[in-house]
Amino acid sequence: MAMNEIREECAVKTLDVNAIMKLLPHRYPFLLIDKVTDYKVGEYLHGVKNVTINEPCFTGHFPQRPVFPGVLIIESLAQATGILSFLSLDSGREEEFLYYLASVDNTRFKQPVVPGDQLVLQVELEKLKRRAAKYKAQALVNDKLVCCADLMCVAKGMDE
Repeated sequence: MAMNEIREECAVKTLDVNAIMKLLPHRYPFLLIDKVTDYKVGEYLHGVKNVTINEPCFTGHFPQRPVFPGVLIIESLAQATGILSFLSLDSGREEEFLYYLASVDNTRFKQPVVPGDQLVLQVELEKLKRRAAKYKAQALVNDKLVCCADLMCVAKGMDE
């Protein structure tokens, strides 16, 4: 194996928020992934969502004890699957595809997520068939599992 191939294989792949916005259509306040810290096309993606008190949801959920809503944790994980799907299926936005969340199964919430937490998102591609992808997903805070779920996303053309 050539040295360049070894370096490429060992290199950690990251995406900043600008690269993420080229792949996902989401924008503030609904872009819920701040950075991709590592990924391998067709296999896995790790990212982070920094939870701050400035999140719009905290004005009502809950004013006396802010808790990041579970549905937004799932949406963060779904956005991570969308990024990995775009990278893995080689059907970027220029081809006019969007990835939609198709199913959420076996979801468990283990502990609350609060302002100041860094949500570590981990998604692993389990099965890819045509335009559908199944993922094992989990979110952690301080290396503790806070949420896990099985997610499926499906590619749809912009005119479908």
